[in-house]
Amino acid sequence: TCMMLVYSMTLVSIAVSLSSNTDKLALLSLKEKLTNGVPNSLPSWNHSLHFCEWEGVTCGRRHKRVSVLHLENQTWGGTLGPSLGNLTFLRFLILFNIDLHGEIPKQVGRLTRLQGLDLSNNNLRGEIPMELTNCTNIKGSFGSVYRGSLLNFEGPIAVKVLNLETRGAAKSFVAECNALGKIKHRNLVKILTCCSSVDYKGVDFKAIVFEFMPEGSLENVLHNNEGSENEKHSLILSKRVDIALDVAHALDYLHHDEDQVVVHCDIKPSNVLLDEDMVAHLGDFGLARLIHGSTRHSSKDQVDSSTIKGTIGYLPPEYGAGSPVTSEGDIYSYGILLLEMLTGKRPTDNMFYENLSLHKLCKMKNHEEILDIVDSSMVMPTVEDQTWIVENNIKECLVMFATIGVACSEEFPAQRMLIKHVILKLLEIKQKLSR
Repeated sequence: TCMMLVYSMTLVSIAVSLSSNTDKLALLSLKEKLTNGVPNSLPSWNHSLHFCEWEGVTCGRRHKRVSVLHLENQTWGGTLGPSLGNLTFLRFLILFNIDLHGEIPKQVGRLTRLQGLDLSNNNLRGEIPMELTNCTNIKGSFGSVYRGSLLNFEGPIAVKVLNLETRGAAKSFVAECNALGKIKHRNLVKILTCCSSVDYKGVDFKAIVFEFMPEGSLENVLHNNEGSENEKHSLILSKRVDIALDVAHALDYLHHDEDQVVVHCDIKPSNVLLDEDMVAHLGDFGLARLIHGSTRHSSKDQVDSSTIKGTIGYLPPEYGAGSPVTSEGDIYSYGILLLEMLTGKRPTDNMFYENLSLHKLCKMKNHEEILDIVDSSMVMPTVEDQTWIVENNIKECLVMFATIGVACSEEFPAQRMLIKHVILKLLEIKQKLSR
């Protein structure tokens, strides 16, 4: 047994040594490419120091493999070598402003652990390799979203690359470009351009370029705060009211154009994006429908809701029965969104089964019970000496917020609250909270 243990430990030691040597050789080869042979570049990258101590290199504590490579502000004029793909434990690759030229090698696609990639302020050209699919910021139903930058455009951008092998993706591209190309509002994600071409293999390529929203989605803020960059943005009630107002203003704009109503068809937290000031912007119009010559309750050219996929939990019940797409469908989804913001519970939460739903839960709670269902992180601590006044005021605002959400998510479309009335009620809550 002892001999087997020693033998096993020896094999592990050899494996670790070989893996470490792979990283060292990859870095030395990469150095030649990055620095373009410029003398005295990266002097610490030599055989006298362990590669984990080299400039810009960070290794994992357990395996001693390269996990971060961070170099910036150099004028080497080099290229990215294929050996980069051998750093298979790399999680963050930051090569900012080092005068890189040439193309991104397809071997980067081997970096399956890669979480962050920054190659900005360089002179790279060519296409982004299709192999680079593990560095997306978001994966959606029809494609992936990448963060990037453009020459002559200040600030980062978001590039939504459509996966055309997914059924409905091409139609989604047309719908989104048509919808966003004709509408502009401060609470809608701004589209910069649409791209439709073929890649070097002759395969269709479609992408949409948007302004980047640095604070991510409302989904992330509501449900993934712990340990994330958004942790500092624990949303208090007043901020949730602001976000609800932002989305309401966007819907009011979309639904009340004289000639053409835009029905979003997929209102949910992951499609509400937040800028650096935490202002909400409604995005992802891949399922949107344009209805010409529409009124609030009817349209000349009705759209069959049976073709609308939407998202379970947010999809209005009448769409399941094949009713035409209308603005009231968006109001239903918006109501569910408000109730999710109130409770911190998704409509698909395990607690909702049989006859209990998010809508019914919020509808059955009265003024005294409202604190039993709200997301506790949004209620600010009470002020000493004014405890009863503050608590009572917040309770009243919470009940009003719940009432709006319930009224918007009623089963029958005609019973749902008008978006203009929603805005007035939310403004009333905002005024109460500011007292």
